[in-house]
Amino acid sequence: MVNEGAIYGDADSWLNSIRFIPSPNCDERPPGCSVSLLVIHSISLPPGEFGGNGVIELFTNRLDHDEHPYYRNLRDLKVSAHFFIRRDGETIQFVPCEKRAWHAGVSSWQGRDRCNDYSIGIELEGGDTQPFTGAQYEALISLTTTLHKTYPITDIAGHADIAPGRKTDPGPCFDWERYRKGCAHPA
Repeated sequence: MVNEGAIYGDADSWLNSIRFIPSPNCDERPPGCSVSLLVIHSISLPPGEFGGNGVIELFTNRLDHDEHPYYRNLRDLKVSAHFFIRRDGETIQFVPCEKRAWHAGVSSWQGRDRCNDYSIGIELEGGDTQPFTGAQYEALISLTTTLHKTYPITDIAGHADIAPGRKTDPGPCFDWERYRKGCAHPA
């Protein structure tokens, strides 16, 4: 769980009480661009397998592309998310909230392109066909509530919503109603 009011100072934007592993896959947000969108994703590496370090290694450019046949497809990929929530609810931060993580790719939300510029990306360990765990919902709700206290977040969307036809996550097993009720967020 994330402590209430746990965001560090403006310079770092690391959350207190959660593990952080810095990713090199980030850069500065455009000047004057504030966070207004949360993007919910899902990922597992290898696909459908949980509990390993594949996602951490991908986000930190340390993935051994010969370790699994699927990893060969990721050889030139440089991606990250601000946060990753494992099946047991452990939350890991990779990118300071004030910086731009590389999670959305080609994307648009309500007519506004380049979602990475104005969003925070949260990856859930999972896939389109597996239900997410109660611990993940608890961690996601806690994280969302904490972020909402610091950033002017007006919308929450899935990766599929900002990149339709290109992405499908977090998938049909994600319980949007449970999530929204839990964090009592209007977005």
